[in-house]
Amino acid sequence: MKETIILGIDPGTNVMGYGVVKVVGSTASMVAMGVIDLHKMADPYLKLGHIFARVTGIIEEYLPDEMAIEAPFFGNNVQSMLKLGRAQGVAIAAAIQRDVPIHEYAPLKIKMAITGNGQASKQQVAGMLRRLLHIADDDMPRFLDATDALGAAYCHYLQMGRATSSKPFKGWKDFINKNKDRVCNPPSE
Repeated sequence: MKETIILGIDPGTNVMGYGVVKVVGSTASMVAMGVIDLHKMADPYLKLGHIFARVTGIIEEYLPDEMAIEAPFFGNNVQSMLKLGRAQGVAIAAAIQRDVPIHEYAPLKIKMAITGNGQASKQQVAGMLRRLLHIADDDMPRFLDATDALGAAYCHYLQMGRATSSKPFKGWKDFINKNKDRVCNPPSE
């Protein structure tokens, strides 16, 4: 069976999350997740250099076939958005340097893919990933940035090989009937 490794990145200027998912056939499992802690670095340019070096190191360690990165959300603070965009750009540059294809997902899309609710909290996303990927409580990270990154990778896994349908589902029953491979205990007809 074909094996695919997906690196997920949750960009940040103080804490950047990463998560690695391995897909074999149609089964996904967590390989690793963690954070790049940048709190102690005051110089913003040294932070960017550290992000590049760490993301490059993660790519070299896990050899991902693809990278899924969370798109920055639009906020009111332009300076914060600029800093976040730079951090995201540096992570993307590390992937480009290693010829890793990049896929960008909006936070709303990631939350919707994982929980079915685009407004889900970070805790809800983490809890659902814990169940979906069978992650032990002891292996759950302190920083939710790691599970956000894992969510980006898992969202990409869910999107792989699935053609988008132009016809919306008529409701949950219709969705379940058309996606029995994704639902536990589907109703019998």
